[in-house]
Amino acid sequence: MVTFVDRVTLHLSAGKGGNGCVSVKREKFKPLAGPDGGNGGNGGDIVLVADPQVTTLLSYHHSPHRSAGNGGFGMGDHRSGAIGETLELPVPVGTVVKDADGTPLVDMIEPGMRFVVAPGGRGGLGNASLASPKRKAPGFALLGTPGWVGDVLLELKTVADIALVGFPSAGKSSLIAAMSAARPKIADYPFTTLHPNLGVVQAGDVRYTIADVPGLIEGASEGKGLGLEFLRHVERCTALVHVLDCATLEPGRDPISDLDVILGELGAYPVPEGQTPLLERPQVIALNKIDVPEAKDLADLVRPDLEARGYRVFEISTVARTGLRELSFALGEIVEKHRQETADAPVPERIVIRPRGSEKEFSVRVEGGTYGNIYRILGEKPVRWVQQTDFQNEEAVGFLADRLDRLGVDNELFRAGAEPGATVVIGEGDGVVFDWHPALSSAAELMTAPRGTDPRLDLNPRRTTSQRRERYHDRMDAKAAARAELDAERIRGEGE
Repeated sequence: MVTFVDRVTLHLSAGKGGNGCVSVKREKFKPLAGPDGGNGGNGGDIVLVADPQVTTLLSYHHSPHRSAGNGGFGMGDHRSGAIGETLELPVPVGTVVKDADGTPLVDMIEPGMRFVVAPGGRGGLGNASLASPKRKAPGFALLGTPGWVGDVLLELKTVADIALVGFPSAGKSSLIAAMSAARPKIADYPFTTLHPNLGVVQAGDVRYTIADVPGLIEGASEGKGLGLEFLRHVERCTALVHVLDCATLEPGRDPISDLDVILGELGAYPVPEGQTPLLERPQVIALNKIDVPEAKDLADLVRPDLEARGYRVFEISTVARTGLRELSFALGEIVEKHRQETADAPVPERIVIRPRGSEKEFSVRVEGGTYGNIYRILGEKPVRWVQQTDFQNEEAVGFLADRLDRLGVDNELFRAGAEPGATVVIGEGDGVVFDWHPALSSAAELMTAPRGTDPRLDLNPRRTTSQRRERYHDRMDAKAAARAELDAERIRGEGE
């Protein structure tokens, strides 16, 4: 049964924005008292929160699909729609959030840190908000935009002060169990530990965390064994403890060769930019299992060589609990020194980047097609405006044409070589396809037309009742005139 997960892909769907409302206020003696359609509510966001009480991504492994609440529709009498419920997802401290391509988005290293990973859609404006001195009673409203939909990768990197590294069955799990209250699985076969274990150690006045990283083997940095899956848990540690097995019975292995292999794998593992390389961090040697007589002799033999390399060496036994106190206090000194250096270091100024509007809010890309060029309009505003347009409403389509013209789309299409009737696509992929007619963009606010219609558009070929009545009367008048003319000719013929 899976009990620890440190990498998971989330399938997120933020809330949709609610549609705006088209409504006209009607009161006694005031049948048309003005537009009063309310705005739609914004869709709910999906927010990641760094929670110290969460230690694994297991819940997201079982339920990777998460959705936020949708915004409510606007209503008459200036009533806005309800705002979609925000979905908060607690993640362990130390979780790195990446997009679907693997590009890091944020590192959740501080408890309580919040990150909006999937923003909700915008609510559409009601016709009351769209009213202006020139457009006093809009017969349309804007639709709500969809929320962000996509995948993100959560990758947990354990936040610990000390990391225990070494070959499988070197005694790392026994060591963390002896030094802390952690109770990892311990057995006499390799790769007993399948996930990192955390323990809290109290050394005098210093309290620090220690992580048991699953065993490394030669080639771990290239994907062999389990090392590559868990080497990332070493990235955030202040110091490393090399746990060397002095009682191994495997041929060709000894503490010196084991150390060289582990150092090679740690040196080959790349750390993120700005972090100290693993081999440049404080390192301590723990010669384990000295309760075995042969292991004690081997430890005494290799200790001078290790100290000559500059390492601080401790001979320990997790069974007899020999040397553990000295090791814990030595690690406490390293952690305390690092904390003081970090506290004394100047706090870098927090830079707040505020996005500014670009000089050009859209672009026109010319693409070749079977039946001629296709002009594709790309940009946040044009795509959002298309999403907000109700294409069943002529006035809404005319409003979209006016907005695009004010943005400068028509002028840019002229520069790109577009001619009236050219195919224009707004957005990537299939997008929304138009036949471009520049004449559509001409002050629709000044035109007199029934609400919900635009005289520049002839989207509805069906005649209205008044048009059919007028045509019927014209036809009847023509028939009456024809009969009168025939009667007159008949009378003239009889007189002759």
